[in-house]
Formats: sequence, C-alpha cells, structure tokens
Amino acid sequence: MRKLILLALAVVFGMSQLSAQKIKGSETVLPITQKAAELYLKVNPKAQVSVTGGGSGVGIAALIDGTTDLAQASRKIKFNERQKIQQSGNSVKEVAIAYDALAIIINPGNKVTKLTREQVEGMFTGKIKNWKEVGGEDMKVVPYSRETSSGTYEFFKESVLKNKNHMSGIMSMPANGAIIQSVKQTKGAIAYVGLAYVNKDVKAVHISYDKGKTYVEPSVKNAVNKTYPIVRPLYFYYLKKNESKVKAFVDYILSPAGQEIVKEVGYVNVK
Repeated sequence: MRKLILLALAVVFGMSQLSAQKIKGSETVLPITQKAAELYLKVNPKAQVSVTGGGSGVGIAALIDGTTDLAQASRKIKFNERQKIQQSGNSVKEVAIAYDALAIIINPGNKVTKLTREQVEGMFTGKIKNWKEVGGEDMKVVPYSRETSSGTYEFFKESVLKNKNHMSGIMSMPANGAIIQSVKQTKGAIAYVGLAYVNKDVKAVHISYDKGKTYVEPSVKNAVNKTYPIVRPLYFYYLKKNESKVKAFVDYILSPAGQEIVKEVGYVNVK
C-alpha cells in the first residue's frame, strides 16, 4: 500500500521541484499532514515543507499575518478571522480533508466504561466532582482541557458542553500528546482528543447523546455509519492568491492515495 501511495504521489506532483510550503495549526490534523508531507518529500527531495502544530487558532492567525501557506484547523474559520483576511484585500478557501470522531478518554484503571453527554458536561463544568456520582469509585474527577486556541477545545465546548464554560481553574494542555500523558498518569482524569491519538495508555468511553438510552464507542466504523454523536470535519485553509502554490498538496490529500493516509492515521475519509 505504501508503494501505491508513493506512486500516486509521484504522478500528482510530477516529480518536479515545488516551492517551499509552510503548514501550521491544528494538533488534530497534524498526523495527516505530517505523514503526507513525509511522502511528498520522498518524491520531491528538493522541495521544502515545514509542518507544525500549535492549534487551529494559531494556524489561522499565521494565515492572516502571512507566516503560513496552509492553516490546519479542526473547526471552521470564525467570522472575525475571515473579516481580517478580507480587510487585507484577500479571500480564503476552505477545504474539508477528513472527519474525526472526538473521543472522551479516561485512565485505564478507571472502571467506568460509559458516560452520557450530560455527565461529561457536569465533569468539565465542575458540577460533578467525584467519580462515584457516575457509577465509579470514590475518587476525585480531574478534567484536562486543550488550550483555548485549540479547535478541539472550541468544538468540545460547542458540541459536548453546549457552549457552557469549562470549570474555573481547569488544567489546560498545549497538545494532544500532553493530554494522553496526563490521563495516563492520573487515575481520576478525564479529557478529550481526536480519535487518531487514542492508544493503550488511555481508555475511550462509550458516549450517549440520548440521556442513556444508547451508548456508542468512538471508532472509525461508528463515525462512518453516523452512530457516534461527536464527529467533526477537519480543514485546510489557504488564501486564494496562494492557490497555485498549495494546490498540488491539497489535491493529493483529497486523492485516493491521500485519503488512504487519512485512514492509516485513524480518521474518516471525506470521499
């Protein structure tokens, strides 16, 4: 499969030297872009590509100030961000490149296996303080959040918390890797990450959005069949004036070979 992807990449890019590209933003989108860029450079060794995270807000801010060519985002661009781009005489293009099932994760030593949306909301807003309130052990709930510049933070607040604020003093982590490490080390922890970041160090709980009637596991299969309730698109944003510079890379991500990378990483195809 890897040879097929490389061959398709060579066809898309024509083996020619391409201009340097900077890609920045969402930590959730980062694994897709990193793997795609790795293959890109194998068939275009003279090309220059830098891929960094920092969060969706950081990526879009970099797009606005002209320090990145592609912004990775796990949320839609905001009205005021689009306005800033328009005020500078530019326009922005949005491309959905994948879908992600947002997983609610806990420490593997925690006996809880399922939660309702309302219970998760209570834990992150500070109303539920002990795991025994949701059928677990007598143990303090320790919620971990992404930073406010994260698209995952904003999506979680909108979809799961129904726009309620995270509790005061909640511990904010700069990246998904830090979230995983914190949950692994803290038995009472609860947090949220993109599906591709779930591993053996944490446990993803089944979630109910119908007040406990049905609980669904976060998985690619359940995202595809639309039974898992917390699913979102993942985006690339770029300025239309730079379309010729980024088009080959964007087209590759949307090609069958690029969408194979999306599946390999652990997300859901857009096609």
